[in-house]
Amino acid sequence: MILINTPGFEYSKHALDQMKLRGIEMGLVERILRNPGEVKTEDGLKVFQSLTENKEHLIRIFVNESKNPKLIVTVYKTSKISKYYEGKI
Repeated sequence: MILINTPGFEYSKHALDQMKLRGIEMGLVERILRNPGEVKTEDGLKVFQSLTENKEHLIRIFVNESKNPKLIVTVYKTSKISKYYEGKI
């Protein structure tokens, strides 16, 4: 695990690798963690998610909240918005 300066959160190596691979900036992840469009629970993990500015993708951040600090397990973006997002588009 790698500690990054995001108060209350730690990024797993997998999450950092996936963010780099998928071109997702840390600043965007931090903004979504502070102000998500929606929060769900899937497979025991909290999923913080928001639409991108152009509303073409949904950014999903999976967090293990049982860890201290909370562990960001993975991050990805998807174009399958209606499959995961229940909020207003």
